[in-house]
Amino acid sequence: MSKYIHIQQEAFEANMQLPKLNLVLFTFGNVSAADRSLGVFAIKPSGVPYEELSPEKMVIVDFDGKTVEGNLRPSSDTLTHAVLYKHWEKINGIVHTHSTYATAWAQSLRDIPLYGTTHADHLTSDVPCAAPMSDEMIKGDYEYETGFQIINALKEKNLSYTDVEMILVGNHAPFTWAKTAAKAVYNSAVLEQLAKMAFITESVHANVLRMKDALINKHFERKHGPNSYYGQE
Repeated sequence: MSKYIHIQQEAFEANMQLPKLNLVLFTFGNVSAADRSLGVFAIKPSGVPYEELSPEKMVIVDFDGKTVEGNLRPSSDTLTHAVLYKHWEKINGIVHTHSTYATAWAQSLRDIPLYGTTHADHLTSDVPCAAPMSDEMIKGDYEYETGFQIINALKEKNLSYTDVEMILVGNHAPFTWAKTAAKAVYNSAVLEQLAKMAFITESVHANVLRMKDALINKHFERKHGPNSYYGQE
């Protein structure tokens, strides 16, 4: 048995959640799961339908994007994952989808405004949208540069990747991350719901205002603050 089977299993289970949660069509999207002690991550193979996946088909890749184990070609987004793992040491799971509403916001080049408490339960900021990639970056190693497009966008907006675990890549689609692959999938599902609700909100009221800071902070702190009281101890 492969010494990587634990992250292959984690990546497989997380990938299989994407179609169940209606976050992907056909072979769109991918999830990876990392093992920091081994310096590798497991990721979905490129172009393989979800119903044909198995833990053993997850490809093992190092943080430079080089295949370590596996007979299949890894996801075409592998280098983006590799860049994020290499530069963000506190994450162990990454998800990329083309979910409908989040992708529509990415294509519109707009942050998703914080309109309500569902959003504030997860973030105190708007969901950021990274600016479109420059021509020079596009001409270079595209997937590698996408990783820096994401990193640079958070820096420019003065946001921390440990506080904001989701982003829209302008003209492209969403990426999410977390300490585990399962939590990164959760973030992708939340992001899609926030995108959908924001779209509907603006359809109901075109001039809706962003929620006030006092209510934002209250809802975030009750789940994540030092005196949080949401859920069970």
